[in-house]
Amino acid sequence: MANDLLSALRTYLAKVGSGEKSPQEVAAALNQWARESGDAIKKRIDEEVESKVKRMGFAKQSDLEALEREVAELKGRKLGGNGAKKAPAKKAERKKAPNKSGKGPAKKSAKKSAK
Repeated sequence: MANDLLSALRTYLAKVGSGEKSPQEVAAALNQWARESGDAIKKRIDEEVESKVKRMGFAKQSDLEALEREVAELKGRKLGGNGAKKAPAKKAERKKAPNKSGKGPAKKSAKKSAK
């Protein structure tokens, strides 16, 4: 990249020296070149970081947000489509009467029916 910059500067300086281009035109061209080079470097860095992060097994924020939306949608379907959480219905607790020995709940005897 340094060689590219030096060769571009030499070319532009030669054009300014010969009167082919004005210093303003050269400055604008160099500014555009620097902007394009910066964008290319940023793109390359983003690609490299994404590759390394993927290899390490990390999830991107956009992936997590998509999963959150999917979970919310699935919960909404499960809860009747309104998406609001419903409180679980409370069941009245029944106490079992102790058996005659007083050691625990009464056991029900199973009756066999004859056919």
